[in-house]
Amino acid sequence: MPYINVRVAGQLSRDQREQIVKEITDTMKRVAGKPESATYVVIDEVPRDQWAKSGELLE
Repeated sequence: MPYINVRVAGQLSRDQREQIVKEITDTMKRVAGKPESATYVVIDEVPRDQWAKSGELLE
């Protein structure tokens, strides 16, 4: 049972989340032979001001 956790800075639209989940699920099926029914994807949307890069918070 694959469990894939995706973290992004900021918010995504429902359409974006649906496309991400579909494409990840399709990739696991095509590349690893994992059935769609056994693939779990979780998207964590983290506020941008809680992410940092190069020693500075994102805006």
